[in-house]
Amino acid sequence: MMWRLVSCTLCLFVSSQIGLWCVLATTADLDSEVKIEVLFKPEECTQKSKRGDLMNVHYDGFLAKDGSQFYCSRSDKAGHPQWFVLGVGQVIKGLDKGMEDMCPGEKRKITVPPGLAFGEKGKDPVPPNATVVFEVEVYSVSRGPRSMEAFGHMDLDKDRSLTKAEVKAYLKLEYEKGGKPRDDPFYEKIMADIFRKSDKDSDGHISAKEYNIYEHDEL
Repeated sequence: MMWRLVSCTLCLFVSSQIGLWCVLATTADLDSEVKIEVLFKPEECTQKSKRGDLMNVHYDGFLAKDGSQFYCSRSDKAGHPQWFVLGVGQVIKGLDKGMEDMCPGEKRKITVPPGLAFGEKGKDPVPPNATVVFEVEVYSVSRGPRSMEAFGHMDLDKDRSLTKAEVKAYLKLEYEKGGKPRDDPFYEKIMADIFRKSDKDSDGHISAKEYNIYEHDEL
């Protein structure tokens, strides 16, 4: 009888600890979880986005608390879709995670917790510890010019630095290979943005050190 009592007591203790652990684990998971809701997905998907890909995206940002809008790419920077490289810190971590495996033409609603958004300090006009919601529409996905593999392909003379001509030639090749050639101003715009973000000493070349994809500030 005593052994049964001890056994039951141990079972209750272990069960309670497991239950507590599950609650804590669930809470921790919720705190770091990015919630993805697919609003529209095309039937055909030529290329899904992955880390290092160059993406052209429109997105609107809202506060989850009251639904107020704090950002709209359609009204910012002359309303052009935003260019960025996925997974390298050019956008907040929650968007880097939430926009993986997206198709051109796909739309998503992405809910991002504070720890993967703007954190304890916030970023004006986003208040501290705010959960944010982004409605995202992808226009194009292409092999990213910021991947280390791409650096090797672009660096034609193997001098460990990239010229504007090398970057532009690579972009044209990638788009033409995908059956989507564009006009010259299109490539010039992307190339100028890449050099603006990467050519730290403004010498007209992107060195292997400057190319480090982890040094970018978050938007």
